[in-house]
Parts: sequence; structure tokens; C-alpha cells
Amino acid sequence: EIRSLLDMPHLPEVIEDGATLEENALKKAREAYRATNLTVLSDDTGLEVFHLGMRPGAYSARYAGEGASYRDNYLKLLAELEGVPTAGRGARFRCIAVLIRDGLVQTAEGICGGTIVQAPRGVGGFGYDPVFMPEGLDETFAELSQEIKNRISHRAIAFRKMKQFLDIDP
Repeated sequence: EIRSLLDMPHLPEVIEDGATLEENALKKAREAYRATNLTVLSDDTGLEVFHLGMRPGAYSARYAGEGASYRDNYLKLLAELEGVPTAGRGARFRCIAVLIRDGLVQTAEGICGGTIVQAPRGVGGFGYDPVFMPEGLDETFAELSQEIKNRISHRAIAFRKMKQFLDIDP
């Protein structure tokens, strides 16, 4: 049986104040495990842009400030990359998944490399999807079908790796 935090409204909200994706993913998993003593699976995900020293990273959701919209965040990113040629706009989505079972901690990382496009494209997805084009494709995450995105995404990669630690059939 799989339950989400939405099924457990009594749990306290976890403040993601870590400086890295790893710190945030571990914090979320540890706090949920302490509160429930159940097997816990969590993740933290961020966009890392090489030209910006791997920013926004762990601050991806609040890159343009607390309460910023997805659009605010990617517009700030595009403004910071204005004038940077395509060759210098390399980026990657990175996901750190954490599993805590019987007090033991397992982690898995998923990475999807790509490029930040010059202007937003597409209407699907969320977050930075309209400005991120994965390697080897000519469409942004927001232009791809959900099926393709779910197959190649950083989260998909991390959670496929995590499957080896779960007692589930493929």
C-alpha cells in the first residue's frame, strides 16, 4: 500500500532549508520516518545550469523569491542567461531520491542533461519545463508527451534505480 503525505495531514510541514538537493531529500525522508516509523520514499529535484555555477539547484522552486510562480522562476533564469550562446546554456535536471526502511537509508540519483532554450516553448509540464530541452531532442519538456518525459526524466531515472531497494515486481 502506497500513501502520500496528502494522506497524512497531521504530519508537520518540512522546511526545505538545505543548501543541496541531498540535504533536502534526506531531511524530508528522516522527518517523515521519525513521525510515522513507516518506510519512506522522498526526493528533491533541481535545475542546475553550468554557466550559473549550478544555480538554481536546491533553490529552484524559490529562485525568483518566496512565493514566486514557475513563470517568475524561469523568466529570471532566462534574464540571467541573456546573451549567452546556445553552446554555453548547458544544464541538467537532477533528482535525489531517498528511501528509509527499518532505519536504513538508501539514495539514488537521476540526471537528465540538456540545454536552456532562448524563450519558453510548450504548455505541458511545470516548473522549468518550458525552457529545458533534453539532450538529443528538439522539444522542451513542456512540448514532450507525458509518456516520453516520464521515460527520460531525472525523476524517472532516480526512481528506476531506487526500485532495486524495494520488494516490488516490475
